[in-house]
Amino acid sequence: MIAIKNGRIVTPERVIENKVLWIKDDRIFGFSDNSLDADKVIDAHGRYIIPGIIDVHSDKIEQYIAPRPTSQMDFEFGLKVCERDLLGAGITTMYHSLSLFQDEIFGKSPLRTKENVQSIADLIAGIHLRNHLIHHRFHLRVEIDNLEAYDIVRDMIEQGKVHLISFMDHTPGQGQYRDLAIYADTISKYNGKEIDTLGFDGVIEYHKNKSMLSFEQLKELTELAHAKGIAVASHDDDTDEKLAVNKKIGVDISEFPITMEVAKSAKAEGFYTTVGSPNILRGGSHTGNMSAADAILADCADILCSDYYPAAILSSIFYMHEKHGIPLPEMVNKASLNPARATKTAQDYGSIEEGKKADLLIVDELDGYPVITHMLVDGKTTSRIEYRR
Repeated sequence: MIAIKNGRIVTPERVIENKVLWIKDDRIFGFSDNSLDADKVIDAHGRYIIPGIIDVHSDKIEQYIAPRPTSQMDFEFGLKVCERDLLGAGITTMYHSLSLFQDEIFGKSPLRTKENVQSIADLIAGIHLRNHLIHHRFHLRVEIDNLEAYDIVRDMIEQGKVHLISFMDHTPGQGQYRDLAIYADTISKYNGKEIDTLGFDGVIEYHKNKSMLSFEQLKELTELAHAKGIAVASHDDDTDEKLAVNKKIGVDISEFPITMEVAKSAKAEGFYTTVGSPNILRGGSHTGNMSAADAILADCADILCSDYYPAAILSSIFYMHEKHGIPLPEMVNKASLNPARATKTAQDYGSIEEGKKADLLIVDELDGYPVITHMLVDGKTTSRIEYRR
């Protein structure tokens, strides 16, 4: 067995000191007062021991496979490079988020075609049979104006290739882009095909006339997902009316609620609420919406995700603890236990408790930043780093 000594162990309720954490095979075995008779001893040197981060929403993989619109790398090579970087961010379970868009208003991405989305899903489904470092999961993001997505999602659920689904609506004038000026500025930076051919007024008209997946179709997909133990999320909720519809559909998670009022309503209605960690570190939303830090202080943000910057989660945990006094276990839960609960995997993941998977980080603070010195996945050390000066 492996013993980790001299650490400050962050459990869901408190920080435990002067105890040894034991690992047997791939599970947490328990706690004791000494490390006698251990097969291997890891000295944490007074650093924090926290559960591995579970990132439920990140499209970072796109940057490794398609670093430029005209440059595409081998999918497995990109995934393997990506997971090495995720180790440094403390992410032991990554829900890689890939989108099925109908149009190219937000730019052409080779990874958002049906064929490539399915190829990456196949890769993630099979990677655990080969050499790998972390737990890879597939988060399928479905733009609800993509009518073709209905059959694709059904097939992927039935084949067991998707682990989380989210329904998105990027129609201007609501959701993330309630402010049309922000929408115009955003799409201009993506160099999308339609903005060049249609112009801004043409894009707005296009959205007014497009077809959408029906309530019945979304509900059916949600029920099928739930039957397979898969959670379903909504995206950019901006009104109580939209929350009410999502509740009828059966949605579990409200990703990136637009305003504090909607976030509070979502939590009150029983949704898990997700906010982006980059929002915290940047001091606010990059599209002028709700402050994630304010939502945490108002107790209406359950889950931290990286969105597009994986390293932000760990730093935002310690930022909110040190700058705003949020208890460290509470902040850690937002990056581990709460995501596990929301994705229906908390029986095995998300916290330092006896019997759970030994996905663990040993975290130091250097130069005012949290840094990871040890990372264990399934009880095996996958990363070991010591800083020098």
